[in-house]
Amino acid sequence: MVNNSRWLLLLAALVSTGTCLAQHQASKTWDVYSDTWVATDALMRTIPGSKQVGPLKQNKTLGMFYFLTFDHGGNGPYDNTVILKAHPEAIQDISNPAWGPLNEAHYWGEPLFGYYVSDDEWVLRKHAQMLVNAGVDVVIFDNSNMVTYDRARNKLCQVWESMRKEGMKTPQIAFLCPFGNSNGMGTTTLCSLYDTLFAPGLYEDLWYRWEGKPLVMAYPSYADAASMQLTASRQPAELITGQTLGQKWKADRPFTAIGGEFPTWATTDSGMTLTLYSGGPGGKKLLSKSYSNVHDNAALLLEADRALPAGEYYLEMSNPVGHIGWWGLSGGAVAGYYDNGSPSAGARTLRIRWDGEAEAEQITPAGPPLTPEQAIERARKIREFFTFRTPIAPYDIQKPPKGGWAWLQNYPQAPQLSPTGEVEQITVGIAQNYNSKTHLAPMSFPGAYGRSYHNGMLETGPDAVRRGYNFIEQWNRALEVNPPFVFVTGWNEWTAGFYSEWAGYKAPPPIFVDEFNQEFSRDIEPMRAGHGDDYYYQLVSYARKYKGARPLPPNTSRNIPMDGSFGAWKAVEPEYRDYIGDTAHRNVPGVGHAGQYVNNTGRNDIVAAKASYDAKNIYFYVRTAATLTQRTDPDWMLLYINVDADYTTGWLGYDFVINRKVGSDKTSVEKCIDGKYNWQQVGEVKYQVKGNEMQIAVPRAFLGIKHLPATIDFKWADHCYSQGDWTDFTLNGDAAPDDRFNYRAMLR
Repeated sequence: MVNNSRWLLLLAALVSTGTCLAQHQASKTWDVYSDTWVATDALMRTIPGSKQVGPLKQNKTLGMFYFLTFDHGGNGPYDNTVILKAHPEAIQDISNPAWGPLNEAHYWGEPLFGYYVSDDEWVLRKHAQMLVNAGVDVVIFDNSNMVTYDRARNKLCQVWESMRKEGMKTPQIAFLCPFGNSNGMGTTTLCSLYDTLFAPGLYEDLWYRWEGKPLVMAYPSYADAASMQLTASRQPAELITGQTLGQKWKADRPFTAIGGEFPTWATTDSGMTLTLYSGGPGGKKLLSKSYSNVHDNAALLLEADRALPAGEYYLEMSNPVGHIGWWGLSGGAVAGYYDNGSPSAGARTLRIRWDGEAEAEQITPAGPPLTPEQAIERARKIREFFTFRTPIAPYDIQKPPKGGWAWLQNYPQAPQLSPTGEVEQITVGIAQNYNSKTHLAPMSFPGAYGRSYHNGMLETGPDAVRRGYNFIEQWNRALEVNPPFVFVTGWNEWTAGFYSEWAGYKAPPPIFVDEFNQEFSRDIEPMRAGHGDDYYYQLVSYARKYKGARPLPPNTSRNIPMDGSFGAWKAVEPEYRDYIGDTAHRNVPGVGHAGQYVNNTGRNDIVAAKASYDAKNIYFYVRTAATLTQRTDPDWMLLYINVDADYTTGWLGYDFVINRKVGSDKTSVEKCIDGKYNWQQVGEVKYQVKGNEMQIAVPRAFLGIKHLPATIDFKWADHCYSQGDWTDFTLNGDAAPDDRFNYRAMLR
């Protein structure tokens, strides 16, 4: 809905948290006003609007735990739901071949977007839109296991930064570090984040600030000088299809060969390409060679035909065949490592043969050790750079320490306190890997607190797993406490490791700690089949109860002459908006053997719509980013209408669809005849197209609207139809507004 005169007057008093409308205009952000959209989910639960939740509230922030763990390669995906459906006996036998090898990541179910990798740009755009539409302000990345997922993180930042340059809104970003500093895990993680993201000032517009500084969930002591001199540990990095690994280094004297040591994890038929550049990434190519049939941990060298002089160089590994990586170090004072062309934490070890020497020497391109004074100064900078909130791991601490933030808790969740003792944060979870007898427990063991757990027991009634009783109970507690920050767990947490034993537990059943199946999992992102998008709309509903929502203005009543001029629409309010740039195509590999995910349905990018009316007609207007395509199929620029805001009738509530049968100057009006995607034509109406604009005049009699006032919900959709269900508007073409959401027109 656009910032036109009447809409501006209405919204001027309704200021989103910390941002006035004038500032919003100055930023040129294309606000789609998703908090004014309406929706009813598959269980007929209607999300509340401003009338039910009140106007936008000051100082309310919604955070979402976010995971970046899905990578290319591997033999999966292994899906527990699929495995146990085909082999129910496997629950008592971890050696059943259906499980695959131990320690492999297993999915609890299939994501709606498929078994995607974490750097899938198409998915990252969808995530940003869905999270913003739900009211999420910041995603908090899970780095609690010391892995910082630099490549996936940087790709997300690049995509979201690009969206922001296009005028779109995305969530901010923050980080959760390990819960302790055993073996320097906390220090290594914090310093890696600081060195690779914050110190270089990368993606600064995305940083989430709390009390004026970037927020990090970590102990300040992780930055202490005594912890800065960690011994580096030897670790391999796997090379993924389409990516590169690199190491920048400085030769202090001439050399004749350069290479490294390359693991294949005991596999055969592995290969790759090594390339040497002068300077750094993007420098002049000096040497290159492709290798095949690489043996595990082979030491390979690029040979120069003459000695290369001292100076700075960059060695890059690319074009993997099979399973292959590069040995290196993490921690300590190592530096110079690049992941897919971006600086990352750690270093790859090199083998170098100096000029005049017969054997190659193994080196680690590390900076000089920090002096005690330098270590103290480094610690001071990191301490002063962030706002620290110490991460709390246990789920049952009812009197948490000041200055600590939890990520997941049992009901009733304890309020988390600021360093000075004020209530500051509370968690909301979908489920908890916990039981009343042994406390922290695997999700796959009896007694875990699943999605249906509430009132001290697991609900077993019909559709219990879809209704989110645990989520409801936790959200009601959060609303009761009403803190400035609510931390929800979580989004895209699809996998857990497959273990034979963990923390005193031993199989059978197989051990899956954080996720197991549909009931015992805690992901909000929509899934294929199962509970679909039920939890997503629960999130939307409670986010509005927590943060409030802007009210809907009534629609302008105006006669729209169907003369092809479109000028009369300028005075019509409000303008409904949709995301710009959300028709991108997808052609990427999934996890393991999931295959290639291809979607080329994006076509007309719908950016704005309007609705008006007079005594005889209801008028609809739509605008696209570029000139409208010619109609080539029955899914071209469809207009779905719910004439009574009743979602128990029609297909997904839509009583009518317009435009499936288009003539030169008239188009069809069809009525849903059986609650499915089946339509019967009831008439024809006038329509006009000019460039990137389209308008339609529909007699009120066709829609059965005899008297005013009336409330109608509507959606524009281009090239969306595939299955004839709710997923069409999420997966295909462009729907305005997104997913199950609809625009609401109030005719007075």
